[in-house]
Amino acid sequence: MSSPAGAPDKIPSREECDELMVRYAMLPNIIAHSRQVMRVSLAITDHLQTAVSVNRDLVLAAALLHDITKTRALQTKEKHDQSGGELLEALGFMSVGGIVRQHVALTDFRPDGRLTEHEIVNYADKRVMHDRIVSIPERMKDLIERYGITEEIRQLIRKNGDQVLAVEKKIGNCMTVPMEAIIGKLMPNANIQSVLSKTEHGEK
Repeated sequence: MSSPAGAPDKIPSREECDELMVRYAMLPNIIAHSRQVMRVSLAITDHLQTAVSVNRDLVLAAALLHDITKTRALQTKEKHDQSGGELLEALGFMSVGGIVRQHVALTDFRPDGRLTEHEIVNYADKRVMHDRIVSIPERMKDLIERYGITEEIRQLIRKNGDQVLAVEKKIGNCMTVPMEAIIGKLMPNANIQSVLSKTEHGEK
């Protein structure tokens, strides 16, 4: 994909991502969340089967910048996934912007298609509550409690949760080791068997 005016698509470096976080005044807690999403995203990316091809630099940048407009959205109530994608595309980061647009909900999920950077970042975001790695059921419960002000919104969150579980299955089938064994290593004093149990049985 090319950016407007025919300029080549760009992927910001880690240093450029850090600069963008400062430039757009991301709150410290949102930065902490984004860095944890990056860690989960890269843990997945670094343990994919050799036949699975994703762009690690793209995953890293999109994970770090997925909430780039969330700070201002707390005031404006804008949809930060769409405004964040628009902002990054305007800066010439077309592929990164495309992933950011889908970090809340995937619009083109194909269970049997190739694994994409969109899916990895979307899933990693759902595994991080604030700056803490949690199970999908726990994250969905948190989202309902924070944003489920109407039954319609709660149903949308539940539907999205079903999609996330399908993404989790797709990613798991592409990995060389069990998902929770890798993600569990990122959790301080993690009891991996406990995490596995909660994920498998849907416990909160």
